[in-house]
Amino acid sequence: MKAVVWTRYGPPDVLQLQEVAKPVPKDNEVLVKVHAASVFAGDCELRGLKIPILFRLFLRMYIGLTRPKRVTVLGQELAGEIEAVGKDVERFKEGDQIFAATGFRFGAYAEYQCLPEDGMVATKPTNMTYEEATVVPVGGSNALHFLRLANIQSGQRVLINGAGGGIGTMAIQLARSWGAEVIAVDSTEKLDMLRSIGADSVIDHTKEDFTKNGETYDVIFDVVGKGPFFRSIRSLNKHGTLLLANNGLVVPKFQGLWTSMTSSKRVISKMAGEKKEDLVFLKELIEAGKISAVIDRRYPLEQTAEAHRYVDTGRKKGNVVITVAE
Repeated sequence: MKAVVWTRYGPPDVLQLQEVAKPVPKDNEVLVKVHAASVFAGDCELRGLKIPILFRLFLRMYIGLTRPKRVTVLGQELAGEIEAVGKDVERFKEGDQIFAATGFRFGAYAEYQCLPEDGMVATKPTNMTYEEATVVPVGGSNALHFLRLANIQSGQRVLINGAGGGIGTMAIQLARSWGAEVIAVDSTEKLDMLRSIGADSVIDHTKEDFTKNGETYDVIFDVVGKGPFFRSIRSLNKHGTLLLANNGLVVPKFQGLWTSMTSSKRVISKMAGEKKEDLVFLKELIEAGKISAVIDRRYPLEQTAEAHRYVDTGRKKGNVVITVAE
């Protein structure tokens, strides 16, 4: 089968299309014929090791010190059709259309992938194509995880910093479905898209600093983890919550702990786990018309390196998809 193999740490050119052995499902696994995968920002960060120093050594120890060995095919999200099932599989059957997050096994940039039955796998929403469904699992589950921790209530003001990516676009729609007023922050070229998916108002971070405009919020969801910490805290209402989705630095974690201990405000940076129940919940919202996919560009499997190069620019609006099979 064809797969895009990760040959070394570095720029997008380290991704090479190669012929590799087709996987065989274990007794508790399903074999998926992959129709679509996504290029999540985390895939690009891992490819080039553009991650906080605290985690860099641990990841090298897990994946390979000098080059990738344990993980050789990237890709965290996929959608496709089950071609075969292991003898112990009960939840799925051949022909089922599914969408899934692959977790630390990665491997979505390939024509086939094996996934455990009890992993983050669910039947695809009936009103989504494979390409649309593939961008839901990671972004949707992370947005759901953090917003649930904040216990979003109807009428609350929720600001989402870095709203134009996979997590942010899902967070906007989830918060709106729960009755919150949503303020989305991102760059100029993404603002119209953010309005189109439900943001009540938008802030262009190239022209305005949301922590200096005098406004306050019940929840600030910092998807990119780059907002000024103390000014963000000051921009919260008395019992407000700051959610940090992408912050592996030690100092903000201690600052957050201290803030939570010494004030009525909370700082939460707990990472999301893998729960298939979350995929089922998201599927129900999608089929009810409350969530839709935002796709910026589509690339064929052989142009995965180009897709990574585009995501590296930071200009993507929503998600970038790899079309693996028609």
